[in-house]
Amino acid sequence: MSNNEFTFECPDLTEGATFPLRYTGRGDNISPEFILHNVAVNAQTIAITLDDIKHPIFKTFNHWLIWNLLVKDRIPGHIPAGKILPELGNAKQGVAYGRHHYAGPKPPRGKQHAYRFTVYVLDSELELKPSARKKDFLKASDPHILQQAELTGLFE
Repeated sequence: MSNNEFTFECPDLTEGATFPLRYTGRGDNISPEFILHNVAVNAQTIAITLDDIKHPIFKTFNHWLIWNLLVKDRIPGHIPAGKILPELGNAKQGVAYGRHHYAGPKPPRGKQHAYRFTVYVLDSELELKPSARKKDFLKASDPHILQQAELTGLFE
């Protein structure tokens, strides 16, 4: 990994490890903090998704979608519910399993699923309504993605 590669970390969650209970639907169901490294100098906004990538019916099942976050080295944890978040520079949360809010891992008991956070660094704000879903976000963001990184954790 070069020193200029975009990466991020979440306290208490490392690649391939078990999600801390507080970030899950069986715990406090709060979003973790994100610490960003080597964000592009021309970045305008940040977006984050959380997907169940081991869902037995869907290829991936989107749990959370937030975009137009202000570019900072740290995205706070425990992001509140809401379509538009004035306290986060009017970031927007879309429609996912967590409708306009974070919805942490909560697979059926006895079934382990893998969940992937993806952080996107974009060169502009996105003009999407809060009714947007992940497919809408991906279509609108595709020409604007400067960087992206992923972190996958497990939960049963």
